Amino acid sequence: MTDFKTVNIMNYTIFDDDLKKIDIRAKEKTIVNTINAHSYIVAKNDLLFEDALKSSDILIPDGSGIVLAAKRLKKKSIKKIAGADLHKHLLETLNQSHGKCFYMGSSQITLDKIKKRLQKEYPNIIAEFYSPPYRHELIGRENQNIINAINQFQPDVLFVGMTAPKQEKWVYNNNDKIDAKLFCTIGAVFDFYAGVIKRPSDFWISNYLEWLPRFLKEPKRLWRRNLISMPLFLFDILLYKMHFIEEYEKKG
Repeated sequence: MTDFKTVNIMNYTIFDDDLKKIDIRAKEKTIVNTINAHSYIVAKNDLLFEDALKSSDILIPDGSGIVLAAKRLKKKSIKKIAGADLHKHLLETLNQSHGKCFYMGSSQITLDKIKKRLQKEYPNIIAEFYSPPYRHELIGRENQNIINAINQFQPDVLFVGMTAPKQEKWVYNNNDKIDAKLFCTIGAVFDFYAGVIKRPSDFWISNYLEWLPRFLKEPKRLWRRNLISMPLFLFDILLYKMHFIEEYEKKG
């Protein structure tokens, strides 16, 4: 597997490199997950989710909180990489190589919209789709049907969109049974690309404020993420900072 530049932030190994280095032709299975302030806080009380994130081959910094933590704790400027950026890069790569991708997750209506847009923008890609039943956990025959569908298609890239932490835990529990090269858990990107939910403009994205218009638009769904997880995450940054200062003073 390619050696990527990374930075350790609050016990997570975060990708700090160019997306172009993520190769769909890699011989080994590669699991790509994303992390933000909310997923960091959720993982503190969900050990399976924490294991799934920490075992990632590539852990993308999809959140301004992670960028802030890198700057405050490691004095390092890293680039925020959204799941949508990863998705776009991989589609461009697949289109150039006439590759195959499989979308697993979301509703059939959303998947149909993705299929229509793919055919227009990336005509060289061969794609397949599967809308799973809505369950807290996919097990038994329902889960096996999904795995069979993916293995029959043998995609270069498997996009999984079931929201965190369900999607990360599903890949963690099932990747050894699945014949795919690159696994990407990209959640809301399914809705963004389908046009079901409009992603904020470049102004908000470039200023690390993408969360604000999304929160104002869907406060009932995102209030916990922004009003609880973010303050807790900032408090943890402070605790880590104080710990580093104490360790430095002891060594001094």
